[in-house]
Amino acid sequence: QVQLVESGGGLVQAGGSLRLSCATSGRTFSSRYSMGWFRQFPGKEREFVAAIRWWGGSTYYADSVKGRFTISRDNGKNMVYLQMNSLKPEDTAVYYCAATTPGTDSGLRPEDYDYWGQGTQVTVSS
Repeated sequence: QVQLVESGGGLVQAGGSLRLSCATSGRTFSSRYSMGWFRQFPGKEREFVAAIRWWGGSTYYADSVKGRFTISRDNGKNMVYLQMNSLKPEDTAVYYCAATTPGTDSGLRPEDYDYWGQGTQVTVSS
């Protein structure tokens, strides 16, 4: 079983930055998990934000965050990060960390992921 715990959310002014962290644990967790970040607005479905492949480290971003957000991972520490710069009020959402099954490519849809964290609130004030 894999556990994911997000942290780093909070309140920030527009134009500011936050770094979200996702601590991964579990007897079977390894660097073979592709990881993703999603966000959810009130009353809406979860939407893709960013992903990083388990092999090669290729990254993918939603158009709405490209150039502002950066996903990274530290396999030695079993951590995944989302650096968010130039934040906008429309980035306000609950952000979730997600992991695939081992050896699976990263995807852009929530159903591509098998493990989820509990989410962390990000609020950007104008």
